[in-house]
Amino acid sequence: MLLHSALLALGATLAAAVQPLEVKDQYFVNPKTGNRFQIVGVAYQPGGSAGYDKAKGRDPLSDPTICLRDAALLQMLGVNTIRVYNVNPDVNHDECASIFNAAGMYMILDVNSPLVGESLTSDKPWESYYAAYLNRTFAVVEAFKNYPNTLAFFSGNEVINNVETGATVPPYMRAVTRDIKNYVKKHTSRPIPVGYSAADVRSILFDTYHYFQCALEGDDDNMSMGDIFALNSYSWCGDSNFHEASYDQLVSGFTGNSVPIFFSEYGCNTPSPRVFTEVPTIYGPQMTGVFSGGLVYEYTEEPNNYGLVNMSSTDDSAILLGDFVTLHKQYAKLNFTEIQGQKPGSSSASKPPVCSSKLITTAGFNNNFTLPSPPPGAQDIIDHGVKPTPSGKLVDIKDWTVKVTVKNVDGSVITNLAVKPLGDDDINHPGTVTDVTDNGTSTGTSTAAAATTSEDAAPRSAAVVLPAVAMGALAVVAGYAI
Repeated sequence: MLLHSALLALGATLAAAVQPLEVKDQYFVNPKTGNRFQIVGVAYQPGGSAGYDKAKGRDPLSDPTICLRDAALLQMLGVNTIRVYNVNPDVNHDECASIFNAAGMYMILDVNSPLVGESLTSDKPWESYYAAYLNRTFAVVEAFKNYPNTLAFFSGNEVINNVETGATVPPYMRAVTRDIKNYVKKHTSRPIPVGYSAADVRSILFDTYHYFQCALEGDDDNMSMGDIFALNSYSWCGDSNFHEASYDQLVSGFTGNSVPIFFSEYGCNTPSPRVFTEVPTIYGPQMTGVFSGGLVYEYTEEPNNYGLVNMSSTDDSAILLGDFVTLHKQYAKLNFTEIQGQKPGSSSASKPPVCSSKLITTAGFNNNFTLPSPPPGAQDIIDHGVKPTPSGKLVDIKDWTVKVTVKNVDGSVITNLAVKPLGDDDINHPGTVTDVTDNGTSTGTSTAAAATTSEDAAPRSAAVVLPAVAMGALAVVAGYAI
C-alpha cells in the first residue's frame, strides 16, 4: 500500500472534543451513546527511552510538529488510542493533547519513567515507595486530568515479571494504585481509571490479576483495587489461531472479570514481517465478551524491529514500514461501526472476589493482602494537592498540515498530509478519514491518525514470548528496559 496524498485541513480553531469515557463494570462505555468502546491502539514512544529527556524538557507529547505528523498517520491507520510510557509533568502538552483529541484519539498514560526516583523498583520496592516518588505520579495526573481524551493511567508496567518479584512487589504496587486513585478522587472533576499493565508471564499472570483485582475487606470503595487490568502479550506469533496462541486460556482465565481487560501491548515479530492475523480475533466474538481491544507494539521503529514507521533522528521525517501496510489491511477487513456499536451485557455485573490467600496458586507469590500505609508526607500531598500544580487544557491549532516529509514504503513522498479534525464526540476508526486501495494508492481524501511508542520504554521479561536478544537489558527500575 502506498499513500500518495491526504486531505489538506487549514484554518481550524479549537477542535471538538472526544467524549470522556467511563468504566461500567467490565466495559469502557461512551456515556453519550451507551455503547461499549474497544481500544484500537498503538504504543507510542518516539525515540524510545531517549524520547524522554527531563533535562531538555522533552517527552513524546511535547513537540506539536511530531505529534501532528504522527496523528495524521495514525488517523489514516485507524487507531483510536495511544499509550505513552514516559511523560514529563512539568512540560506543556496542550498542543499535542489537542491534536490527538481532534484526530479522535484517547491517551493512556504511564505515570512512571525509567529514571531513578520516578518509578517503583522491582528490587526492594519498599525503598522506592516514598512521598517524592508519589508526588511525581500525582503531578502526571494533574498534567493530564483536564484533557477529555485522557482515558486512563497505568500505575505500573511489568514491575512483576517472575515469582521472585511476585513475592515482594504486589502489596507496594497495589498501594501505589490506591494512592493515585485517592488523588484522582480528590482532585479531578471526573473519574479517570487507574490500573496495572502486566507481563504475560503465564505462570504468574493470573496470580497478578487476582492480587490486584480482588476486593479488600475494609477498603472503602475498593480504592486499592485496579479500575482496569491490561497485559503485554506476545503469544500470537505469525499466522497462528485462537487456540495455538493460547488466547483461549486468556479468555478462560479472565472470564467473570469485573473491570475492563485489554492488551496493553501485542504484536509478536517472530516470524517477520508480521501478518497481524490476531486482529480479527481480538475484535471478534471469541474475545470481545471478555477483552476490550488492545494496542499494537509499536509505532516507531527501534532496534528491536517492532515499528510501523521509521522516524529520522535528524529532520523529523518519516517513512512507512511494511507492518503499517499489513496492519491497515487487517483493520480494513473489520466492521468497526458494528464493533464499536455493541451495548454492555444485560446480565448483572460480576463482583470481584474477596481478597484471600486461596486466590493465589503459585508457590512463592505474595498472598498477604496487608498493604503498606502511605509513606510520610504522602497523605498531605493527597489531601492538599501537588505544589506547584501542573495544568493542561485544549488549545487552538491554527494549521493541521504536516510540515515534515513523510514517505511511503517505496520512498515516494506523501503529499498534502494533514490531520482532519473530527466532529464533536467522534472517535477515529479505520475508514473514518481515508480510503486507500489495496494496491496502496490513496484516493486523495486521506488523512491519518495513529499512535506510537518505542521498545526502550517498555519493560520485558525473559518469560514473555519474545527473543531475549530483541529485548535489550532489563532494568530493575519498574521493569523498564533502558
